Amino acid sequence: MPGGRLTQSERRQIALGLADNLPYAEIARRLERPTSTITREVMRNGGPTAYRADLAHRATEHRARRRRPAAPRGPQSAPAPHGRDAEAVTAYEETLTTVLMASGLPKMTARVLTCLFTSDAGSLTASQLAQHLQVSPASISKAIAFLESQSLVRRERDERRRDRYIVDDELFYQATIASARANDQLVETARQGVTVLGPDTPAAARLENIARFLDFISESITRAAEQAREVLHTKPRTAPDDTTQPTPDR
Repeated sequence: MPGGRLTQSERRQIALGLADNLPYAEIARRLERPTSTITREVMRNGGPTAYRADLAHRATEHRARRRRPAAPRGPQSAPAPHGRDAEAVTAYEETLTTVLMASGLPKMTARVLTCLFTSDAGSLTASQLAQHLQVSPASISKAIAFLESQSLVRRERDERRRDRYIVDDELFYQATIASARANDQLVETARQGVTVLGPDTPAAARLENIARFLDFISESITRAAEQAREVLHTKPRTAPDDTTQPTPDR
């Protein structure tokens, strides 16, 4: 039933598709489901090599029971900010987390980064992150340490001397530059191999081509980041036809 929750039968078909090394898009086509649904299902339940249909189905049922809302303590539950649909926000957070995991981030790290990305302030304390994600402070600490090492978050002390973890516009530029520079050591080492192996050998030629390729990629990324940096410091403005256009900060 496209649009509803995955059935146990569908999960078994996903498992069979993974065993046959089918891409997510093909599995989704056979089930008449969005590719994002299949990607999220697999990544949430162990990844392509560890996915088990029955375990995934039980885990989903457990999560559904856990998410049932508790009885409100006051006359009314607190409304979602800005009139947002709370269920839609939760679904989007899961989708963004899945995409970040697919890009190589560990699950908890991806969940923390998603929280920071989707918070209006762009900053949260460790206790706020732990409360939102319903995990231990130790899990938050480990995830934050990794994100800081990748220049994806920074920390500041607030007026109550609490550490706040922040994602801001400039961090994306700095992380992109750091990623480009991370290739420098590999380029240098590859060219050392050219000397050791002899410049006229196939192995040396291979290493030199790798070095030239990574040099070109790093230079292109750095140049593009410099050119696009202003985009990170723009605010949307509404044009007369109600289309949104970026406007540089002044």
